Amino acid sequence: MSELVIKRFDSTQADFSEQMDQLLAWEAVSDDKVNQIVNEILKRVRAEGDSAVVEYTNRFDGTSVDHLAELEMSAERLQAALDGLPADQRKALEIAAQRVQAYHERQKGESWQYTEADGTMLGQKVTPVDRVGLYVPGGKAAYPSSVLMNAMPAKVAGVKEIIMVVPTPGGVVNELVLAAACLAGVDRVFCVGGAQAVAALAYGTETIPQVDKIVGPGNIFVATAKRAVFGAVGIDMIAGPSEILVVCDGKTNPDWVAMDLFSQAEHDEDAQPILVTPDADFINAVEQSIHKLLPTMERKEIIEISLRLRAALIKVKDLDEAMEVANRIAPEHLELSVEDPESLLPKVRHAGAIFMGRYTAEALGDYCAGPNHVLPTSGTARFSSPLGVYDFQKRSSLIMFSEEGASVMGKVASVLARGESLTAHARSAEYRIKE
Repeated sequence: MSELVIKRFDSTQADFSEQMDQLLAWEAVSDDKVNQIVNEILKRVRAEGDSAVVEYTNRFDGTSVDHLAELEMSAERLQAALDGLPADQRKALEIAAQRVQAYHERQKGESWQYTEADGTMLGQKVTPVDRVGLYVPGGKAAYPSSVLMNAMPAKVAGVKEIIMVVPTPGGVVNELVLAAACLAGVDRVFCVGGAQAVAALAYGTETIPQVDKIVGPGNIFVATAKRAVFGAVGIDMIAGPSEILVVCDGKTNPDWVAMDLFSQAEHDEDAQPILVTPDADFINAVEQSIHKLLPTMERKEIIEISLRLRAALIKVKDLDEAMEVANRIAPEHLELSVEDPESLLPKVRHAGAIFMGRYTAEALGDYCAGPNHVLPTSGTARFSSPLGVYDFQKRSSLIMFSEEGASVMGKVASVLARGESLTAHARSAEYRIKE
């Protein structure tokens, strides 16, 4: 490849705003061909159930099974995967699981109610979703951490049954993924993937039960299928490529910052690593570190394309302006690599997760800090949140009027209903008004 050049921006440039628009433009829209393929798969799985899932799995994953039941992993098989892990991997997985659980326990929503002076009771009842489908990528991109992050909040929320689907292309099973499923308390695991797995979870087949919500990351076919079945079931989000934005005061070791940028760039070629700093010399130092460290990386080709296409080194006048830029980007991962990160915290309005201080590598959040690593991407942190227990709980309103309350409020409802020309509404309320 030719010499790596990373885009540099300066907030004092007249066209800085337009440059930012171009940098952040991301069209994750599935093309017509992808939509067509996905719609055909959804239609067939809905109509034909198991046989369609088996046919697509044999075709796409190179398996040769006759019945979908052959693609289910037994509880014993999951336990064997956990028991078979090297001791250091098992211990790391267990520590991560404990921390993820402890953090999410604090998110549990509780039911509540209050009684008004006339005896009318109002409140909210919180109940878990009954059954959740968890999609886990398979093959080379196998992420046991994703299993923990998706399954454990569901368990904490009280979800009764978690059905996991994971493709095993060429019969390649990832033992760490199965071990994580065992540890997280996943109830059933099927070795199917792609749009056909999403369809099976959304509509149910003879073997795979229908779920109420589908969570977990996947490729463009999986994301398109999730979008298409939304409404029949709930989904967590449509995730775009990974992003990291490092705000630095210029005093962090530039090698650390370069590696933090690499940590997201290595996910895929569309990932977006950005540095924002008021220190021009520090930008040069980080760029030197990038050139020095890149040849040492196993995934250097992927990192280089991500840096070339989507990275940026942005010079701003001060840390206040850095925070304005950060809020405009609304990044998935925001690192505040500064002396006093807590002083910047009130200025953060939009970010998926905020990593505070020089020692807090984003990678810790991916695996074992405790908070969820399923985060809003592509600027959606402006209006959405990390995956959590609340995504697996529903809220129902409680309303119980006393005789007196029904009479007093019935008059109010009557006026409003008649104002909307909804006479049955009005009369229904009026029947309860005391003479």
